Amino acid sequence: MTFFRKALAIVEKDIKAEFHSKEMLSVMLVFALIMLVIFNFAFDVKKQIVNDIFPGIIWITFFFSGLLGLNRSFFIEKNQDCLLGLMLAPVDRSVIFLGKMLSNFVFLLIIEILTLPLFFIFLNIPVPQKFGFFLIILFFGSLGFVAIGTFLAALAANTRASDILLPVLLFPVLIPVILGSVAATKGVFFNLPFSEWSIWLKILGVYDLLFIVVPLMLFEILLEV
Repeated sequence: MTFFRKALAIVEKDIKAEFHSKEMLSVMLVFALIMLVIFNFAFDVKKQIVNDIFPGIIWITFFFSGLLGLNRSFFIEKNQDCLLGLMLAPVDRSVIFLGKMLSNFVFLLIIEILTLPLFFIFLNIPVPQKFGFFLIILFFGSLGFVAIGTFLAALAANTRASDILLPVLLFPVLIPVILGSVAATKGVFFNLPFSEWSIWLKILGVYDLLFIVVPLMLFEILLEV
């Protein structure tokens, strides 16, 4: 079995477990919907201000919803001693990181697919002309979030206050992803020239690559901490 297929086996296990319990996705979805309701009542949908802050609104919603999922991903593994079983399996420890990262990525994408149309409808936001670019930004922003978050969630899982420690560790490191995602999304929704915001897309790509490669090399050491 190849390296990637072993990681996909972990993804398959996580997806089956989640669709059986529905714990993580339901919490993430409810939070995202609550955020939608709050923003819907907080702003007059006829005002320009909603269009101006919409890029920030959706990324705040997705990142905080994803944080709930990250907190649960390794907590469940450790609480049920599944993490020990994964560590005892005859596979490279980096396979565990890649599998958990892809699982978290899939769950976050599901939440985004379910809630994004509702944001467009209830906040009365027109679909941007360059919607394809927005999907690319959504992909890279979400991937960067789960790559960093999965690594730090594994680190925080070894502490007693993992629920508190993870946000403290995550958001300072996540600043380039947040800024890049919001700025690039703003460029798409404001129909700005590609040259004005493409640098943020490049930053996202480099940051994603960095936080996929580095955790793959360090994850075995992290699990031994």
